[in-house]
Order: sequence, then structure tokens, then C-alpha cells
Amino acid sequence: MGKSQKKKSSRRHNPMRVPDSHLPKGLASASSSSSKTEAILPIIQKMSSTEAGERKWACVAVSNLIYNDPSTRRLLQGKNIVGELITRLSDSEDEVVVEAAGALRNLCIDGGYDICAEMYNKNILAPLQTFIPKISTTLSQFLESSKNAPENAQAIVYDFADNVVTILWCLSETSNKALNAVNQLALVPFLMSFLAARQKIPLPTVVSAAQCLYVLTDDNRPVIEDVRSNSSYLSCLHEVAKAHGISQDPKGKTPAAEERTMTLSLLACGILRNVSPIPPPSTISLVDLDKEVVLPTLLPVISSTSLHETSDAVQRLAQKQQPSTADKPSIKGNPGSDHKTPETIELERIEARLRAVQLALEILTGVCATLPDPDLSADEEATEEDDEAEDDDEGGMDDADDSMAVEDPAPVPNGTTDADKPAPSILPSILVPLLALIQPTPLSFPPLGAPSPHAPTTSALSAIHVAAFECLNNAFLALAARPSDVVAKDVDAGKKVWDEVWRALSAAGTQGGPGQDRRMQVWDVAVGVLWAAGIIWPGKLTLDEEHVKVLMQLCDSRADDTVRVKCIGTLESLARAPDAIDANRIISNYLLSLLPASSQPSPIGTEPMLQACSSLIDIYSDEECPYDVNFRSGNYVQRLTEAVEGVRRAVRGIDRKKEGGRELRRRGEEVRDNLVAFIKYRRGLKF
Repeated sequence: MGKSQKKKSSRRHNPMRVPDSHLPKGLASASSSSSKTEAILPIIQKMSSTEAGERKWACVAVSNLIYNDPSTRRLLQGKNIVGELITRLSDSEDEVVVEAAGALRNLCIDGGYDICAEMYNKNILAPLQTFIPKISTTLSQFLESSKNAPENAQAIVYDFADNVVTILWCLSETSNKALNAVNQLALVPFLMSFLAARQKIPLPTVVSAAQCLYVLTDDNRPVIEDVRSNSSYLSCLHEVAKAHGISQDPKGKTPAAEERTMTLSLLACGILRNVSPIPPPSTISLVDLDKEVVLPTLLPVISSTSLHETSDAVQRLAQKQQPSTADKPSIKGNPGSDHKTPETIELERIEARLRAVQLALEILTGVCATLPDPDLSADEEATEEDDEAEDDDEGGMDDADDSMAVEDPAPVPNGTTDADKPAPSILPSILVPLLALIQPTPLSFPPLGAPSPHAPTTSALSAIHVAAFECLNNAFLALAARPSDVVAKDVDAGKKVWDEVWRALSAAGTQGGPGQDRRMQVWDVAVGVLWAAGIIWPGKLTLDEEHVKVLMQLCDSRADDTVRVKCIGTLESLARAPDAIDANRIISNYLLSLLPASSQPSPIGTEPMLQACSSLIDIYSDEECPYDVNFRSGNYVQRLTEAVEGVRRAVRGIDRKKEGGRELRRRGEEVRDNLVAFIKYRRGLKF
């Protein structure tokens, strides 16, 4: 089976809010597809005006024009709007600085990696780091004597703090270089001050601080140690995590207050998991975080949302939505009061709810991915170098004790383990909602060659499907790694999962092209669930010839070796259905076609080729199976013999110095030896 999901993943927790991959590249295409081309030049001109009011207007206009509009965002980016706005962060007028920060924040959220990378390369951190002590001082003054400060002045400072923190959060997810630079700012006391004063500070600002800290504690040791070593921080996070469902907005409920409160609790759960295991003497070290805090917070969130009902509601709202006055920036415009319609406000509330579900799934995936391995002490805190060495020392794809996502998908006390005393599985409680969340809706993926009716919803829905599949992937990898007679006998459950995954994939479709990246990502993760299910219930799942064809086509069309390996592993499980003689012949001939011949190398990568070889050995390891007739009549022994030298050459060609090369080399040597032994064994059989 495949490796666990313990390695660093992409840092982007929130993918691009308004995807633009469906748009052609280049400024000319952006200009032709944007309806606001004529508004761009006045904005650029006024950005450097001698009048502060015009500079402020230009910053506000950027925020308004890019709202859910990737074409205009691209067009502005091509006109160096990022550089212009960074310059305005050093403006002599505070109001201009505030609006520039707001525009940059919106560009980060809507634009994703590319714009964040551009901001980092243009040294946005230089002005940002000067704001942090100023914000801290002002907030301290407000908290000590809020009556002395006008309410509008407080609102401006809170909004400004929100914008600065959000930019720092997005930069932290851009690259390790940017993350290391943000680490140098020592942000933990600054961010924790917002959570500590959460009863007095507007909820959106507190949530942004929590989101930034969640990202910074993701596999980032300096920040993890800063949080882990401060008992007051841990206690505060524990309180926030357990306060789900309690509104903490000091100004009263806003339309999205419930969603923000939910998100804040989820983020606190995520931060606590990121910094675990928590060492004594902190009292939190005695708490079973997953059982007592994390799962009670996550499960209601992933169970409470019907994606199909949400999709229907969004479609109705999008049809009723009228062009906002925000599309026509006024010199009096203000990002905080841009005259949003009721439909727009409700769409934003729904989007916030969907992002909360996505976050819950992300944390739940971590619950499955980071439980201790059976041969490791749970309180052993290995360094990154130790982890890499551990990876090199592990066996191949079929090792039963491979470092799986989880060895038992059950909550384990924080900092403790008892391998001989299995805890109740969390799988039954999460399976039903996860199978519901993988099913696509009419808005889950953009139409071919066109944008979605509401791009933020489409982005959130597709991210939820991927995250739900990742949870299932980790859960079933766990079951496959640690076989259980009880699970193996529950074939009906296996068929249910198998059928629901295929139903979801059928609805997702295989359309490629611009804007369809997330559709393919769903397939990449889902095929891992199919492979794991095939290992748990080999030869017992519903065999559909169309599924066989689709898996072969997917294997042929994808360049990613990992996806190909999953496809081949899934085909192996289908080929082992005792009575499926025709399907077995089709699959085995396909797998044989992936092996090297006497003078020809394999048509696919080395790792998928090794998996195909291993799969053929496993399929025909029992000559008593009804489908073994295919092996004999097809003279597979000779075909495997012709592949031996090519397998040897491929194994010798594996570069041990490349990432994963050492492990792949070991895996290849094992498969090579097994192939030689298998051929010898089959030749020795008398029929």
C-alpha cells in the first residue's frame, strides 16, 4: 500500500477563492474577458495622485473591482497593482494605508499563490513588520480604556489589524522561504493577544488571528515550540476550542457570526493538534484532545450541512442577485460598507459555512494521519531529519507495517498510546457524513470553458469533496494496514463504500481542460480509497467492466506515478474476484503490457511498473483459483520471464539520491527477487 500522509502537504489551506484557471493566459485575454477594462487606467493614475482622497479612492476601487472577478484581478496584476499598493502602505495618510492594506488582503484571498508570491518578492514584509508593534500598542490602549476611543476609530484599527494578519497568514502559505521570513517576526504573542481578548475584539479579527496561527503551527517547529511552551496560550486555546456554538462577537450577532464562531473553535482544535503532543506540566497534557475536544467539535460540523441543498440555495440567490453598486466605485466608497445586497450577504454566509466544513475535514484528515505508528513511542518527538531517515528505513508498498496514515482510526490520548488495547473506531461515526460529502452537486465543478455561476461556492464545494475523500483515504488505508476479521466479514459495508465512491466519480466525470483541475484531484484521491477497499475486501466488491476500463484509461492518461500505482493496485483487487475470469484476463493482459519486454523498457514509470509486476504475482499466487486458467492458457510464465532482465535494469537505474529513491530501490529489489522466485515456483507446478 501507499505511504502515509505524514509528509508536508501544500501549505495552502484555503485554495484560491475565485479560481481563474479557466481563463486564457496573458494580459490581452484578461483585457478582453474583463467588463471593467476602462476603469483600470483611472485607478492606476489616481494611485499616485498628490491628493490623498484620490489615492484612497484608488485603493478602495481595487477592492471593489476584483470582487469575484478573476479577469479584472489579472488585468490589474498585469498593471503592477501589487507594487503600487505596497508603496501606498508607506503613505503619509493613515486612511490610504488602511485602504491599501484592505486591497492587498482581498488580492491575497481571491488570488492565491501567484499574487502572494509577488507580494513577498516585492518586499511587503518590510512595511508590515512596522505595523505590528503599532497595532499592539493601540489595541492595548483600547482594551484598557475603550470608552475613551471613538467607536469608528476602533473599527478602523480592528479592520486594519484583520487585513495585516490575513496578509501574513496568506504569505505563510506561499512558500517555505516566505514562511521562514514570517517566523522572524515572532508573531505568536501578537496573535495570541487577539484570542486572549476575544470577548472585547470583533470576531472577524479574532478568527483571522486564529487562522494565521493555525497555518504557522503547521509542521513549523519554531512557532510550535513558542505555543507549546506557554501554558497560558494552551489554556486559552483549550477554552476557545470547547466554546463551539457560543457567539463571542462583542458587537452582537452579525449575519455570519455563527459560522465565524464555529470556525474559531475549529481553528483552536487545529492549533492544539498541530502543537501536540503537549508536554507536562501543562494540564492540557492530561486531556485526551481528540476524544474530549476535537471530535465533539468536528463531527457536528461535517454532519450538519447538506451540500445539495446548499447548491440549490446558492443557485437561487445567484439568479436573484443584482449588480452591486460596488461595481461602480465611488470616491466615497469604503470596503467596510460597500452596499452589499441581501443576496450577496447570504452568499457570503453560505460560503463561510462551507469553508468551516472544509476546515473540519482538513483537521479530521489529520486525526487519521498523525496517530502513532505501532513501533514508535507516542511521546517520541522526532526531528524532520529523523522522519526522513525513518521513511528510508521502511519497506515497500506492500509492507504490512508500513507507516500508515493510522493504525487504528480511533482517538488516542494526547501523548499516550496502548497498542494492545484497541480503542473504539471513529469510522462508524464519520462514514455516513463523509460518503454524503463526496457526492458532487451541480455547482461543484465549473462548466467546461466557462466560469461557475458563483465561483466562490464552486471552489468551496470542490475543496470539500477532495477533503472528504482524503479522510476516507486515510481511514481505509488504516484498515488495510491492520487487517481485521470483523471488518473483512462486513462485505456489505465494503460494497456500500465502493458503490458510493463510484457514484461520486461518475457524477464528477473525467472532463479535462482549463478550470477542471479540481475534478482531476477528486479522482487522484478517490482511487486511493478504491485501492484500500480492494485490499480489505479482495475479490468481493462489485465488478463492473466499465470501472475496469476507466481505471485503465486513468492509468494511461496520468503522468503522476502515485496515481498510476493506485490504479494498478485497484485493478489487482478486481482481478482477484474468483468467478470473474474474463475480467481477470483483461486486467492481467493490461498489467503484462506495462512490464518491460526482452528489448523494450516499460511504457510507464519504474514505480508503476513494479506495482504491476507485484500485482501479477499476487493475483496468481494461488494456482487453485478458477481464474488461474488465464495464467496457463496465456503462457504468462514466458511473458514474465521475458520481463525479468528489463525489471533488473529498471531497478539498477533507480537513483538512491533522489527523494524516495532509497526506498524505491529497496522495493524494486524485493519485487525483482519475488518475480524470479515466482517464475521458478510456477514452472515447478505439474498440471
